[in-house]
Amino acid sequence: MMDRNFDDLAERFAQNIYGTLKGRIRQVILWEELEAILATLPKTPLSILDAGGGIGQISAGLAQRGHRITLCDVSEQMLIRAKQHAQERGVESQMTFIQTPAQDVGRQLDSPVDVVLFHAVLEWIAEPEKTLAALFDTLSPGGVLSLMFYNVHGLTLQNLTLGNFGYLKAHMKKRKKKTLSPDYPRDPAEVELWLRNLGFEIESKAGIRVFSDLIRDLPPSANGEEGIIEMERRYSRQEPFMSLGRYIHVTARKPVRKDEL
Repeated sequence: MMDRNFDDLAERFAQNIYGTLKGRIRQVILWEELEAILATLPKTPLSILDAGGGIGQISAGLAQRGHRITLCDVSEQMLIRAKQHAQERGVESQMTFIQTPAQDVGRQLDSPVDVVLFHAVLEWIAEPEKTLAALFDTLSPGGVLSLMFYNVHGLTLQNLTLGNFGYLKAHMKKRKKKTLSPDYPRDPAEVELWLRNLGFEIESKAGIRVFSDLIRDLPPSANGEEGIIEMERRYSRQEPFMSLGRYIHVTARKPVRKDEL
């Protein structure tokens, strides 16, 4: 098994992930989660690692707030787009770009970081536990992992509603390799177990796109896309809706040991 490299799909990724209502919902919920994380950390410029950062939408926004960003990605094409995006936002001096897999980036860091962003990468890599362990090691004690991953339960629900029973009976195995459908949708309970076994303390969770993917036609009562986003925000942190999100966001902290106080 190999990790996914998006060199061949970089343009489609940029358009499909960020240029849609789905992308807007993702950005809104992620930013709310990040605001909560930043509120728990010192009010000084932070060192942030965006591991598998793609085109750097989120990390460029954090750089605009004065934080120092290291963005790594295995894809050369993604890094080209990330640098262009940083230049357009005027934050290229705040950002460092490294072409390397997330599991290897720690070897190229001069010091531990305060925050690790690991968004929509876990579902593409063949050895998730090893990668999470490597990212744990990059964090300073008290540092925070912002983890977002593709949820197998959300994918199952959508295929049930679409009547794709043959696909479900085939364990949702992909028929085409060059698609934006993730290789390894993750079970949230399994991911949480990995995190706890590594020593992370899980502080909060949120679902992303908990219902909107199931809407075929936008109803008049929705009040347009803003109404959809409002309802996504309302139910993103409520069970049972949270656990059915297309993505799950987990905030996990590396504890501070007593001898480090």
